[in-house]
Amino acid sequence: MNRLLDELSSTSIGCHIDGVCVNNISYADDMVLLSPSSAALKKLLTICESYAVAQGLKYNAVKSEFMVFNPDHKRYTNVPLFKLCGTPLKKVEAFKYLGHWITEDLKDNLDIERERRSLSVRCNMLARRFAKCTDEAKITLFKAYCQSFYTCSLWVSFTQRTYNDLRVQYNNAFRVLMGLPRFCSASAMFADAHVDGFAAIMRKRCASHLRRVRDSPNSILRALADRWDSPMFARWIRLHAVK
Repeated sequence: MNRLLDELSSTSIGCHIDGVCVNNISYADDMVLLSPSSAALKKLLTICESYAVAQGLKYNAVKSEFMVFNPDHKRYTNVPLFKLCGTPLKKVEAFKYLGHWITEDLKDNLDIERERRSLSVRCNMLARRFAKCTDEAKITLFKAYCQSFYTCSLWVSFTQRTYNDLRVQYNNAFRVLMGLPRFCSASAMFADAHVDGFAAIMRKRCASHLRRVRDSPNSILRALADRWDSPMFARWIRLHAVK
């Protein structure tokens, strides 16, 4: 696939970040094409089709989809038809990429809800299987299974209600696992157990992500974090402004 990636990148057709053409993001056999226009996307699809024919490959067009991002509440009524190897591609409003939900309005509510549901499943499993363990063992399990918050450092646009639902789920998960009263103080119970509260975890995750991106040798990643108008940087500032 490296030859196809090089061919796509060399066209300079697509989105540009820090002067670099970024028109494809690939992980193993999973590829995403990025384009600022429908015409450019069709050219990228044509390159992929030609490469597949030359190499004797076949795309699964049924599993391939396309999305039109609609920032700032814009709506595009005339969306052209895109085809891959003669098969029309399905237009979707959301898709799951590497476990993270991406939506056409660039909101993170759906992905936060995904993590809330996952957290609920994990905490119920712990409470059911390890009810007779010591508090020390329960705390260790809680830290291992309930504090990951996969891709939380990428959340930059969401409703406060959705975010609060996840925070409440996290607090209740600890109460259930430890057998604490439903309405006991969240800050007190975490302090007594020497466990990070929800806000502390989010601050640490965002700070760690920002540091790793800024220290990356990849100029594209650095460009996404070093700008003052970067959504990630803005959220990091907001989190540290709390309290």
